[in-house]
Amino acid sequence: MKLVSTIKQQRAKGFTLLEVLLVVAIIAILAGIVIIAINPSKQLGDSRNAQRSADVTTILNAEYQYALDNNGSLAGSLTTTPTEICKSGGSPCTGLIDLTVLTTLGKYLVSLPIDPQCPANCAAQGNGYLISKDANNRITVTAKNPENSKTITVTR
Repeated sequence: MKLVSTIKQQRAKGFTLLEVLLVVAIIAILAGIVIIAINPSKQLGDSRNAQRSADVTTILNAEYQYALDNNGSLAGSLTTTPTEICKSGGSPCTGLIDLTVLTTLGKYLVSLPIDPQCPANCAAQGNGYLISKDANNRITVTAKNPENSKTITVTR
């Protein structure tokens, strides 16, 4: 009788392979649910879009400050067609809008903002942001390649 109770005690001391596999499977399922809920690619895209929104506003504010200081004349030769802005110090700026006057001596900007995913989604010397003006001289700055089907544009 003592021998049987000793064997039962020895068996009850560990986990079976089936129990361990069930715990591992449950942890894997929970980890999968958490990763799907967090969705890291969407989170990264949203953070890059937040940077783009800040950059668009920064460019527009600098352009307006320049216009205020220069009797309403705008920096660069803006047209009604949205055109990509040239990087600071980027040369040549053929076909792009040159706003390096905004960065002269750091008066309006220290440097022109660059899209978080440049140079992959930008022109060779572009910064990933488009600028234009309408017939009433209202300026529009737009992010060229926002993510997650978002539109990032500011008009003033």
